[in-house]
Amino acid sequence: MHPQSRQVLLRTPNSRRLQTLTIDPSQPQTLRSLKLSLIPDHGNPDAFYFTANGKLLSDDSIPIGGPQVPALSTLTLRHRLRGGGGDGGATGAESRDCYLKMYAEKKPDKVDPNEQRLSKWVNCALSYETLRQPCVMDRLGNVFNKESLVEALIGKKLPKAFSHIRGLKDMIDIKLEPIPGGESNNAWFQCPITGLEFNGTYKFFALRKCGHVLSAKAFNEVKSKACLVCYREFEECDKIVINGSEEEVEALREKMEEERARVSKDKKQKKVRNGDVVVAAAEGGVSNGGEMEESGKRLSGKKHGIVDGKDIEKVNVKSEKLNGKIESAGTNNKRFKAAAVAPAHATKEVYASIFTSSKKKSDFRETYSCRSLPLGRN
Repeated sequence: MHPQSRQVLLRTPNSRRLQTLTIDPSQPQTLRSLKLSLIPDHGNPDAFYFTANGKLLSDDSIPIGGPQVPALSTLTLRHRLRGGGGDGGATGAESRDCYLKMYAEKKPDKVDPNEQRLSKWVNCALSYETLRQPCVMDRLGNVFNKESLVEALIGKKLPKAFSHIRGLKDMIDIKLEPIPGGESNNAWFQCPITGLEFNGTYKFFALRKCGHVLSAKAFNEVKSKACLVCYREFEECDKIVINGSEEEVEALREKMEEERARVSKDKKQKKVRNGDVVVAAAEGGVSNGGEMEESGKRLSGKKHGIVDGKDIEKVNVKSEKLNGKIESAGTNNKRFKAAAVAPAHATKEVYASIFTSSKKKSDFRETYSCRSLPLGRN
């Protein structure tokens, strides 16, 4: 062996054993010439490629024994795999419309139900900010930061989902008990009686009269008709479940609508205005010139042609004043005569002549074209 010759280890697809290839520096050899000597006579050299120590050698003109293929390197001859388009197995049979339809609609991201549940208990239902005092709650059990809700009401930017909120009078100021030391188990508030975290794991109720928020476990363990914090009495209907289920929210919505209908009816019964229809529960008797319907309700007002005592007095006063003016004019006749009210220093006949009511029928003459249009009146 020549003292300057170099050896390279060679592995072919047909043999798993390594072969020793001796390279003579006086006769340099390239990867192309080595490939032609290893493949069959009718084989395609482009269907094979070399790797040196695991690295791809894409250029067949690289000399063996050079910097890229040093001595004692391991050359491996591999088959070149033929794919449809080099994209991982596409055959070309698919049309472009398939890919367009695939990405036309963006699939919604899957939301963790636990994260969604936790967000309703630790964040404001309107601004999605972390809950902080002061907080308010609507009649359906949604909790808000009061500052965010006031800004939305002033700017009239409430979303349609909260269209039932008309103002702060529809809200309930709630008192949340903070956890000593800060956050615990993804919760910032707790039940002041049992210490359960306000994070959706347990059911909580808010009392409408005092606003204290207590867990359902506290109400079950201590049977009382008074708040366990401020000792203010309450009824069962004053308890509002916070972030309840769909059935509980629907029951709260029906209850809210019934209360609003009852309040609206009470306002109509107390509202009394002249000229409007007033519906009042009359136990018996009719007063002020009203009339009773079969249903036992009294109707009054000009709309129904009913005049009460006050309107009759006003009409009498107006008629007395008018009669006084007519009597002061010095005439009791029904027909108006201009001569009776002639101004001073004016001839009564001349003054009365400008009024048609003072002329006699014998003074008018009919024309040949229209008998209904006498001269002197057109």
